[in-house]
Amino acid sequence: MSKFDLSFARPLMNAAGMLGFAPELRGPLDLGQLGAFITSPIGLSPRSPAHGERCLAYPGGFLLHTGYPNPGLNAVLRQHAARWGRSPIPVIVHLLGQGPDDLAAMARRLETVPGVMGLELGFPKEAGAELVQAFMRAAEGELPVIARVPLEQAQELAPVAMLGGAAAISLGAPRGALPLPDGGVAQGRLYGPALYPLALSAVRTLSQAGIPVIGAGGVYSAVQVQAMRTAGALAVQLDAVLWREGLPTGAAAAG
Repeated sequence: MSKFDLSFARPLMNAAGMLGFAPELRGPLDLGQLGAFITSPIGLSPRSPAHGERCLAYPGGFLLHTGYPNPGLNAVLRQHAARWGRSPIPVIVHLLGQGPDDLAAMARRLETVPGVMGLELGFPKEAGAELVQAFMRAAEGELPVIARVPLEQAQELAPVAMLGGAAAISLGAPRGALPLPDGGVAQGRLYGPALYPLALSAVRTLSQAGIPVIGAGGVYSAVQVQAMRTAGALAVQLDAVLWREGLPTGAAAAG
């Protein structure tokens, strides 16, 4: 895998936040079916979990609001870097940048960590073209960068990230809101089967525009993996299905 050409032995990987900070070599999931492991989001400084209601079901999926809790990059490296180096599949570190300076510091630090084969870059919810460009400049270095753009902003932000040097685009879960019993509103990211038609459409649109895209969103079966690959996805990320069912049967052979 080079800076300008992402390739994976298998067209599957987990989405950030779904399987923790390091591959579980003795866990129930057969890592040999994945082409890469994506870490949970990591910031330069520690972050605490979100307060209040954090998981709400709706027809076709659920809303999740976690606050991206993590112990910070230094602690993650102490606890997990050795496992990254021993991983049988490439590790891609998902960076949770709060600003260009801390993002640049994390990217430079990770360039010398064994086992790290690339970065996936998340953007704050207020991100527009200018902030995406600044973040891409900050992350530029020796490792290829996958820019994860929210599904609902894919057509707007993907070309900006590619111009900024992204090796590929991945699709992040869209944001939404649901009413609470007390009359309030919970906000967070949306997951579940209902997202799949939107995700497949985004993959087709970006691929037809010549943008290398890693599909994600509502993928629960090998047939859906294959459809995304046929639509042009260079790989597919699995999210909530990993919590409920593990890898879809036959998904690793898709594409």
